[in-house]
Amino acid sequence: MSNAAAALALIWMLVFPVAGEPVAYESVAAPASAAASDEATLELNAEQAGLMAGDPDWRASARLYHAGGGGATGNDSLGCRPIPMRTVAVDPRVIPRRTRLFIRETVGLRLADGTVHDGYWYASDTGGAIKGAKVDLFTGTGRGSMRPAMSLNMRTLSITEAGRFDGCPPAWNSASN
Repeated sequence: MSNAAAALALIWMLVFPVAGEPVAYESVAAPASAAASDEATLELNAEQAGLMAGDPDWRASARLYHAGGGGATGNDSLGCRPIPMRTVAVDPRVIPRRTRLFIRETVGLRLADGTVHDGYWYASDTGGAIKGAKVDLFTGTGRGSMRPAMSLNMRTLSITEAGRFDGCPPAWNSASN
């Protein structure tokens, strides 16, 4: 109860200061809304800036999938372990497997561990429900792993080819290199 009273007193002091003019709404509300954002600032390197500036190679509707609960249960279609927030399932007739992808809408996405997504993904999986211009973004294990990327679900994403890869997709610590 005393915490609520202290919070009310603080708000009262901000809105009705002892001397001077009232505080503008924007000066009080803007910091709170900025802190609630899931996107963070990421300094782009030259490659990322070029990929952001160019036209996308594909526009695809995104879905999210996770391990467990009927989602991914083993290896991807290349025989590799899916990498959370890196592996993408695609229709290989639209986006070839082994394509390194840059998805603009994921740049700056704050992940559950506090890191910031750099926009790079790897087309290493396929799926029966993925037909045409659709992609499935692998988020990790359990339904909670989908939370950081939930704003991307059912959205049309701008996807650019950023090269090719051999073997399995790289782990997080080396994926953007």
